[in-house]
Amino acid sequence: MRHLNKTNHLGRTSSHRKALMSNMCASLIIHKRINTTVAKAKALRTYVEPIITKSKEDTTSSRRLAFSHLGDKDAVMELFRVVAPKIGKRPGGYTRILKTGARPGDNSQMCFIELVDFNETNVGTPKVEEAKAKGSTRRGRKKGGAGAEKETKAAEANA
Repeated sequence: MRHLNKTNHLGRTSSHRKALMSNMCASLIIHKRINTTVAKAKALRTYVEPIITKSKEDTTSSRRLAFSHLGDKDAVMELFRVVAPKIGKRPGGYTRILKTGARPGDNSQMCFIELVDFNETNVGTPKVEEAKAKGSTRRGRKKGGAGAEKETKAAEANA
């Protein structure tokens, strides 16, 4: 029985697992989105979120703690300069897991894990903003539509 055994060991030794999580965490902070298996992403989420929470206050102690977990100076700078100010007001839940299906070679479930406030693909894109600004896309005869506006402008110009 697995009483009180919540950690997924991912089929690795303790040192290998620690190195894996450290590298994946640094990559996630630098790139804001990485592609991995679902099991690794779930394990990474429990590793990276406390580090991001500690980065909300920029002190020497919190920087040293972050560096001890990450082991990458560039990732620590990115964490404190870019990531922490953007997620400062969020109370938790800094990552999102998006499942993408099975990997062709071994049928492992794959996913993207990303930092929530750095998703540029769906939130705030110009196409979505333009669609909201235009309004309705109905092209029926009852309300006139775009053709009626052109006819009224042409009629005003002729008059």
